[in-house]
Amino acid sequence: MQPLKQYWIAEALEKDLGDPSNPDNMMSFKQVIDLDEQEEFPHEIINWLYNWKLQHYYIPTECGGEFTSFEEFIAFVRVLSRRDQTAAIAFTTMFWSYLTWMAGTDEQKRTLASFMKDANGAMCLAYSEKAHGSDLLAGDVRATKVPGGYILNGEKWPINRATISGVTFVLAKTDEAGGARSLSLFMVEKSKIDPANYSHLPKIFTHGVRGSDMSGIKFEDCFIPESMRLGAEGAGLELALKGFQITRALCAAFSQGAADTALRTTLKFALGRQLYGKTVYDMPQPKRTLTDAYLDILICDCATIGVTRGFNTMPEQISVWSAVVKYFVTTTLETVVQNVSVVLGSRFYMREEHDYGIFQKVLRDNAIISMFDGSTVVNLHALLLQLRQLAKSRARNAGRNPETLQARLATTFDLTQSLPAFDGKKLELVNRGGDDVLQGLGLALTSLIDLKKDSSLNSEILQQIIQLTEMVQEELNTLDHQITESTFQFGHEQAPEVFDIAKQYCVLHTAASCVQMWLYNRHHLGDFFSKGEWLALSLRKLMLTFRPAKALPARIDDTAVAQELVRLYTDNRMFSIVPFQLANPQLQETKTDATQRLQLQA
Repeated sequence: MQPLKQYWIAEALEKDLGDPSNPDNMMSFKQVIDLDEQEEFPHEIINWLYNWKLQHYYIPTECGGEFTSFEEFIAFVRVLSRRDQTAAIAFTTMFWSYLTWMAGTDEQKRTLASFMKDANGAMCLAYSEKAHGSDLLAGDVRATKVPGGYILNGEKWPINRATISGVTFVLAKTDEAGGARSLSLFMVEKSKIDPANYSHLPKIFTHGVRGSDMSGIKFEDCFIPESMRLGAEGAGLELALKGFQITRALCAAFSQGAADTALRTTLKFALGRQLYGKTVYDMPQPKRTLTDAYLDILICDCATIGVTRGFNTMPEQISVWSAVVKYFVTTTLETVVQNVSVVLGSRFYMREEHDYGIFQKVLRDNAIISMFDGSTVVNLHALLLQLRQLAKSRARNAGRNPETLQARLATTFDLTQSLPAFDGKKLELVNRGGDDVLQGLGLALTSLIDLKKDSSLNSEILQQIIQLTEMVQEELNTLDHQITESTFQFGHEQAPEVFDIAKQYCVLHTAASCVQMWLYNRHHLGDFFSKGEWLALSLRKLMLTFRPAKALPARIDDTAVAQELVRLYTDNRMFSIVPFQLANPQLQETKTDATQRLQLQA
């Protein structure tokens, strides 16, 4: 299967980085482990990526860059993250530039684009404060209006790339009595402010991503010109929350890259390790664990790729979609890494065994992703405050304009369809239009039933997909009733049971995304994807959230899924519904291998 156009950049970057198991290659497992041991920032890797001109793919084409779609973006971030989340995260702080692309003046956009392209410039996001965490409105950093600009005072902490960056997006209070309009956002260019009036805080030592520049920044009577303010005064919180809608969804790419390496390195061990007269992979329990991990990756793929395309097709609904993906994908793939560690056995805990100890680094690094840009609780809270409106919208729009809904779903989920340009101005703080993914379940069921005429499909597999999709619809109806009858109010003191409802909503949205992805891409993504065993198994896996196994259809034979997992590993392809080609495995033995071989012969 030839890769889709939006995956060409990922393939090209992957090819040029080379096989990560070759210690001589850039971003090799050995290199990133060595840097991690020294807790050293990956300057050489970052410079290599700048020289490759990857920063151009963070700048929209209308601003002079090469960024064309969020789908393309997550593909190449997965390439980086499968090698090293430390470097991937450090480089991708540049994506905070989207605050400027959405709200900046033409001059601010030109300035930032030039900074990124010509000066190899990085940026950071200075929102949080030590005393207030995610309570942004309680922040103590002040920007006091003076002629020509503002005087900035206060401290932001913890901030990724606070020290090693040239631009800092600072959220500061400009109106003590402004409530939600009390904050403004500033694009502070460090080269244009007096270094005597700001300082960097010491590096924070962390358990994972240990080479990161995790630190802080302090402003003391620091004058910043008015030209550094983004958007209107008082619009800071709105811009911050809309920016989170974008970055929260894209955080999934970090987890997907990590999960690929965790599964790949464990599968390599399982296929080569002999125990009790057979390989570990030939034993039923390890094989099931690895197969289920692969299914989880495919499930998360459907949700993530759906939301990245949804930015272009349904930006008004992204406040819901991004919260779903940020919660579900990152937490699910954290669990995947934990689960496959059991198959790897004691080697998962060793710092120098099995691919230079990369699994242990992945385990530590990946644990922070679910905390980025709002913790799981923050994302679930953002979602649950919208649930009542979503339930009302579903009831109100049931059966209305099915052709229009079908067209929107087709553009979003058919990966061969071109996308309209992203319009950040259409992002809404609160969803007012519903959730097309779940609204389209009825249409999906009709399409599934129509497929009974397709003789190329296995009727038993199709029937199970239909039956499980009907269960998704039933559970959604039950959940909508719970939401409508609930008495929760707006605020931050919600009962744990309401958070459970939000979690269940995430599972249902993801299940529907899997169904939609299959329906619109059965003829585009190869035989394995088309046959649908993976979908039946995935839907059953998701429905275990709601019903005991004995209340679900029997698990179908997963041999085809296990075989596809091994095939992708053997062919060196990404574990994905779009399994693009990875760099060729090392074809020549390394100097270390040669030395060890000679020692054994001696």
